[in-house]
Amino acid sequence: MKAASFEYARAASLAEACALLATHGDSAKLIAGGQSLVPMMAMRLVRPAFLVDINEIAALKFVKIEKEVARLGACTRQCVVERDDALAARVPLLRQALAWVGHVQTRNRGTVGGSLAHADPSAELPLAAQVLGAKMILRSAKGTRALDAEKFFSGPMSTSMRPDECLEEIHWPVWSEKRTGSAFTEIAIRHGDFAMVAAAAQVTLDADGRCTRVAFGLGGAGGTPMAFPKIAAHFLGSMLDDGAIESAASDAAKECDPGADLHATKEYRRHLARVLVARALGEARENAKRQ
Repeated sequence: MKAASFEYARAASLAEACALLATHGDSAKLIAGGQSLVPMMAMRLVRPAFLVDINEIAALKFVKIEKEVARLGACTRQCVVERDDALAARVPLLRQALAWVGHVQTRNRGTVGGSLAHADPSAELPLAAQVLGAKMILRSAKGTRALDAEKFFSGPMSTSMRPDECLEEIHWPVWSEKRTGSAFTEIAIRHGDFAMVAAAAQVTLDADGRCTRVAFGLGGAGGTPMAFPKIAAHFLGSMLDDGAIESAASDAAKECDPGADLHATKEYRRHLARVLVARALGEARENAKRQ
């Protein structure tokens, strides 16, 4: 199929992009890498009347690593993030998540901000953002505001961005503790497909092997990517043994509300949630021990 007709403008600056969004409102849609939007337009699942291309805005393409946060411009290519060793050393979950995103060609074109703004509940980067508590910096002609990931993702393919806002940059928290490990895993029909269920975890251990910090979550198990801070809090001060991990995985699976389709039933996805949470937490723990 072909996309429905639309008007197009290539913004030369973020200010111009925001002005176009303010003018065209709900009828406008931003496009950067186009890896999600273009196929949806071709299938006429979305029909924007006006397309604002932000792909050439240099100010939206950067990686800046600070003491407690790694800042990424929204139009930074996924392949750039994937290959950045300094970034991987500070936010290892990003590289681990990106290894599951599409294929090389997808990551060469796709942007970090585009994946987050698309907000597919099965996508890898939204899950990483939810688990780490990333902060989204949104800009409009009226100014800027910041939203934590838990407030940014509002539903399937839906965010709390207003029609006149553009995702400007993403702040990824840096866990600076030495014995920190992370892990990302998923099950999909084929490699490169969206996950039926995905799990991510990050763990910090003290010198005695006790857990001092932990976060984990699930993708594809609800309308938005899910994190479980209340369950994770039970790990603090413990040795994070296999029994505790299995118990937490079962608790997390019970909180899930996955859908069903031709690929998997709701019950099977909940089973995968339990298995993958346990796997991700176990791998993150072992990776932390190696640090």
